[in-house]
Amino acid sequence: MIMLIKMKLSEKIDIQIKEAMKNKDSVALESLRAIKSSILLFNTQKGNTSEISEADEIKILSKLVKQRKESADIYISQNRSDLAKTETDQAEIIKKFLPKQLNEEEIESVVIEIIKKTNSSGMQDMGKVMGMVTKQLSGKADGKTISQIVRKNLI
Repeated sequence: MIMLIKMKLSEKIDIQIKEAMKNKDSVALESLRAIKSSILLFNTQKGNTSEISEADEIKILSKLVKQRKESADIYISQNRSDLAKTETDQAEIIKKFLPKQLNEEEIESVVIEIIKKTNSSGMQDMGKVMGMVTKQLSGKADGKTISQIVRKNLI
């Protein structure tokens, strides 16, 4: 894999697409094209000509990974492990472009810190805590995991 430091996501994707074509890696190619397509769609939907922000890139990538995981779950429930494997393989390729994901202990320490800082107690403060944690951990943890940890610590 080529060193991909301090490049825009679209440039990284273009390089990886060429590499996947050379290697005849259809799963990687399909995943990378999905990323490129989502970025192009995002740029045209907003109608702006300015650069896409890193936060927006993370949102796009996270959404693509989530979609792949949900599809894989559906395929598994329908006993289609062949299709589920393709989806999980694509999710793993897309994850490579996301920031390092935090483990549950790291997420929990951030959640506890925010709960203490905001003097939150009980489920009535769930929305406030979720908003702050999600903003702080943007792209570093998925919302479902964050929600479970916040719920566990607010009881």
